[in-house]
Amino acid sequence: MEVRICKDALSLGQSAARYSARVINSAVEAGREARIILSTGQSQFETLEALVKEDVDWSRVTMFHLDEYVDLPEEHVASFRKYLKERFISKVPLKAFHLVEGKADQLPALSKLLGERPIDLGLIGIGENGHIAFNDPPCDFDTDEPYIIVDLNEACKKQQVGEGWFSSVDDVPRQAVSMSCRQILKCRTIVSAVPHKQKAVAVRNTLYSKVITNTVPATLLKTHPDLHLFLDVESASLLDDFDRITAFTGQVPVVITERSQKSAYIRRYLK
Repeated sequence: MEVRICKDALSLGQSAARYSARVINSAVEAGREARIILSTGQSQFETLEALVKEDVDWSRVTMFHLDEYVDLPEEHVASFRKYLKERFISKVPLKAFHLVEGKADQLPALSKLLGERPIDLGLIGIGENGHIAFNDPPCDFDTDEPYIIVDLNEACKKQQVGEGWFSSVDDVPRQAVSMSCRQILKCRTIVSAVPHKQKAVAVRNTLYSKVITNTVPATLLKTHPDLHLFLDVESASLLDDFDRITAFTGQVPVVITERSQKSAYIRRYLK
């Protein structure tokens, strides 16, 4: 597990995009179609903006994504289909893309497409409540279904309102289609871009936890053999002791920091 702490959300996005492009290009250079999974939400703005500018043969890339609200029209400002079409799909000439429509009857066909070949890269965010995709705590770590329908908890709904996608908690859909936790772990490489102060508690709880727990779903990411977590100074602000960071792969976590005047602690650990 590698944890990289950047000076701000912009540099985080650029760093995460560069690494993601390297993973995609390695798959293409190996002679196969690259298959990727994307996250959405406010925390992914900078990463996706930088990724579409990277030197990648997008004509050999197929894209999936993590989740969508149940029965939310694509025209709604919060629709992840709308988000991805505007911020990614319209900007790069993908070989193919497969969108989650937020309907249960789509899931068998979408799951079959997803399972045809391994996923090379998953861009997996972490929510304010520690969720991955829409797997809110306490989530299901056991299901083998690629996509599931989940209930959104109150903290998740408040995050969506706080990010400006909905006017009130009552406006947030009750359910969403979400990629399952086990399916996320099947990605060959996971890049997790997690900027902003609002994510600091979730980052601390994830990295300091000594157990894998469905009350902090992101702890499951630490079992992955090729996890790269990108933070900014704000999201890393509650990490007061890097020695408390634990991984569950038998590897020693590697922390790489970039120079910042905002955190005296982080400056002491520059590499």
